[in-house]
Amino acid sequence: MKKNQLLKQTLSIVAVMAAAAMLTACGGTKQSAKKSNTNTSKSTSSKKAPKPVNAADEQINTIMKHMSLKEKVGQLFLARVPATNAVSDVQTYHLGGYLLFGQDMAGQTTTSLKTKIQSYQQNSKIPLLIGSDEEGGTVTRLSSSKLVTPAFRSPHNLYVSGGLKALTQDATNKAQVLKGLGIQMPMAPVADVATDPAAFIYARTVGLDAKGTSAYVKAYVKALQDTGVAATLKHFPGYGNNKDSHVDIVTDTRSMHELKTVDFKPFKAGIKAGADSVLVSHNIVNAIDSKRPASISAKVHKVLRKQLHFKGVIMTDDLDMQGLAKFTDQNHAALDALQSGNDLVMTSHYATQIPFVMTAIKNGDYSKKQLNASVRRVLKMKQKLGMLTSF
Repeated sequence: MKKNQLLKQTLSIVAVMAAAAMLTACGGTKQSAKKSNTNTSKSTSSKKAPKPVNAADEQINTIMKHMSLKEKVGQLFLARVPATNAVSDVQTYHLGGYLLFGQDMAGQTTTSLKTKIQSYQQNSKIPLLIGSDEEGGTVTRLSSSKLVTPAFRSPHNLYVSGGLKALTQDATNKAQVLKGLGIQMPMAPVADVATDPAAFIYARTVGLDAKGTSAYVKAYVKALQDTGVAATLKHFPGYGNNKDSHVDIVTDTRSMHELKTVDFKPFKAGIKAGADSVLVSHNIVNAIDSKRPASISAKVHKVLRKQLHFKGVIMTDDLDMQGLAKFTDQNHAALDALQSGNDLVMTSHYATQIPFVMTAIKNGDYSKKQLNASVRRVLKMKQKLGMLTSF
């Protein structure tokens, strides 16, 4: 059967060529036939085979195909848990996740906290990312609420007492505790390099130079991921010894050379180790963009994507912080952040920001192409964490 088909095809081709030859002047027959063959060969070779789609990408494609515009926009919001309507807001706004703070854990037991988180998940069409700042030391919501014993220790304290081995073991233990509660994002490690003990960020860092911090970040990221918990590098482009952007505008006057040779190194190490997300600060970094805070600066995000080659989820620091308030109002804050290149915004004002972003999309001020790219990155992160197995 196949031989007959091949023969028919061959005969057809010969017939066509013969007809062409008959219509061509006698002196140019061979040359025209040769040219025709060359053109046919070029045409055939120029058609590239479609790129194969793997099962993981196909799953994301299918999910996105059935998402409404509002569902897509909602996925880009990592919200503070509201005092009321926390469960219904998950359904109303199709949130990408909730970030837990001390007030969300006050008076809770590990059992009741786990039940609360499960109630959020049960009412969400797409599983929520649940985050909690668990750096250890001065920043740990679970320890502050007496939900873990002993309290999570600071990276510097752990390093002094037991080196990288102690830090790695801490990351593994912490990840297991969080995973058991239903928390996927410990919002760690802190990848900042601070050399001044009096600096705002110093107590939250490992307290080492760029090389030592890079080794810590690499080991910590791997330990978290081996346990199935997301690693978030913060606070890009790097705090250094600057003051606190929670309470004021911070301007970083250091040179690009210093940023590249010091601050970027731990972030590069974490990215190479496979970090899931990078959190961007509200600091104004003059060497990159002297006019806008990093969190809403397209130039800063371009550095992260193009120079550090990060392909995962980029997220903002809390949009309620004072370091951002003087540059944008709460309605525009989320839109500014998304337009600049963030995939996930941390906020408590999602109820007004989500409709605002949707209007911007309809008006062409925030492209659907950019929206879809960010949604895809968020979903891929959830997929990597094993959160989309029910789809």
